[in-house]
Amino acid sequence: MNVRKTDDFIADIEQQYDWYVANADWDVADYYLDSVQATCQLLGMQPGLGPLAGFAHARLRDGRFFLVFRPFRKHVLFYEIRSGEVVKRRAMHGHRDLPGRLLETSKWD
Repeated sequence: MNVRKTDDFIADIEQQYDWYVANADWDVADYYLDSVQATCQLLGMQPGLGPLAGFAHARLRDGRFFLVFRPFRKHVLFYEIRSGEVVKRRAMHGHRDLPGRLLETSKWD
């Protein structure tokens, strides 16, 4: 199945990459990108693996999530299955206000 990454998703990944460069090192940052890419490839092959997020808000009701591969399992990828493609919406740390952060973007619909 085709995987499409939204601008918000890409910005989230870039922000986290920059954080790892500044607070860890280039190797950790590159490993993070590799883990995200591997997770995205898996979801492209098996999009139903991620459970429904279960948020009450109507705009988020059909959203799914999946944890980034180890050792970055605190990072969550949010996506939808739409018109035969996996649409990656956001990527964020799991300790955030997830519904609030997901609704920040107007493109989740």
